[in-house]
Amino acid sequence: MLGIARRMLRRPDLAEDAVQDALVLIWRRSHQFDDMRGSARGWIFTILRNRCLTMLRHEDRGEDGGTDPDDHAVDAAFDDLPRTLDLRRCLEGLEPDTRRAILSSYVLGHSHGEIAGRMNAPLGSVKSWLRRGLVKLRECLS
Repeated sequence: MLGIARRMLRRPDLAEDAVQDALVLIWRRSHQFDDMRGSARGWIFTILRNRCLTMLRHEDRGEDGGTDPDDHAVDAAFDDLPRTLDLRRCLEGLEPDTRRAILSSYVLGHSHGEIAGRMNAPLGSVKSWLRRGLVKLRECLS
């Protein structure tokens, strides 16, 4: 799977993210597999291929110099929070990258790999930002 993802994405970091995301999708969608429609191998590689294509589309949008509409959605979601809300106060206390990663995940539903690709950051950094940011939010809100 990793070899196919590397050939499609031409970036080892994105390829690893694509395989991870595909494996999660395979696990979550295992109930959808129907052996009457094809082999398990074909189904698995179709999920990986679709994941890679999605990542390529997102990467292409980021390289064209235009503003990503998802960036506006994240900013708007944060800006729409009332200034008196505890959640806004706690989010303001986070580092900007951490806040953006959390909002991308929870507002837009992006996977860790998608966030890493959008923010041009290593997957491990994104996962750390999310984990530490959620701990800080939990402490701040309690």
